[in-house]
Amino acid sequence: MKILVTGTAGFIGSHTARRLLGRGDTVVGLDSVNDYYDVTLKYGRLAESGIARDAARHGEIAQSAKFPNYRFIQLKLEDRDALTALFEREKFDVVCHLAAQAGVRYSLENPHAYIEANLVGFMNILENCRHHPVRHLVYASSSSVYGLNTAMPFSTSHAVDHPVSLYAATKKANELMAHTYSHLYGLPTTGLRFFTVYGPWGRPDMALFLYTDAILAGRPIAVFNHGNMQRDFTYIDDIVEGVVRVIDRPPAGDPSWDGARPDPASSRAPYRLYNIGNSAPVKLTDFIEAIEQALGKKATRELLPLQPGDVPATYADVSDLTRDTGYRPATDIGEGVRRFVAWYRAYYGR
Repeated sequence: MKILVTGTAGFIGSHTARRLLGRGDTVVGLDSVNDYYDVTLKYGRLAESGIARDAARHGEIAQSAKFPNYRFIQLKLEDRDALTALFEREKFDVVCHLAAQAGVRYSLENPHAYIEANLVGFMNILENCRHHPVRHLVYASSSSVYGLNTAMPFSTSHAVDHPVSLYAATKKANELMAHTYSHLYGLPTTGLRFFTVYGPWGRPDMALFLYTDAILAGRPIAVFNHGNMQRDFTYIDDIVEGVVRVIDRPPAGDPSWDGARPDPASSRAPYRLYNIGNSAPVKLTDFIEAIEQALGKKATRELLPLQPGDVPATYADVSDLTRDTGYRPATDIGEGVRRFVAWYRAYYGR
């Protein structure tokens, strides 16, 4: 298939693109390469797929030096005309939309970035999938949509009407927008609620990266909610395995769907939502101990209150994803953290 993967200078997008290329798909990668965090890391991810930094110029297609079936374009999703021209020229079979303005706390500081990238950008993706029909649109949602929900594990059958960050609200809006297009235009869409993804080439604003850097430098680490946090940490290879399995399975409408007892995860339209996580939450204190063990160095911990926009725990029910695709996460936290630390030491020479 010819697949558009957005966010290929990002963490999940770069890994997903390489996995698809490895199995023989033709991939066009897209990313704005914004400066939300260090662009050197983003260009490093691109280089892993054979896209040289000087070749990744805005609006121009760059050919990979490693994969003959991979090209990349630096483009903002908000650039409606340029995105439309790309769809008209390439005629994609599938769109895997992983680009977004990420980060819960940053959404408190720069809310307009989330409206532009996550709402306007997603609108442009939907319109192009409508007017240049694709077999399947797979897009990234987030565990953040569960907001104030406390019933564990989080299930896609639960209502998610109380987000606690603008980032989460935009992801919930994406799910609603996708259903509208599935209903009105028969566009097959699947949303994936990612749960705390970690691993090599991870984001530097995430806990594993921040903690590793601080511990090696001898700085204290910020432990929020006084360490009383749980996260369903999910290793990147397990995430990508789930994404690829979903790409290959466009949803069909469920004729038994009942509007009197509506299931939020499905519809009569070709629409589906899945959690994609490890389904094994880890205490933050245990996570820190795994990092200390991998580094061979103890952390100095600074205990802090829960941050605005954060939730104290996440826990994914992935039973429907397992039932429908055979997805089974296989990487435990100790092994995943060791792999990240090995990558970090090699990449940064530490």
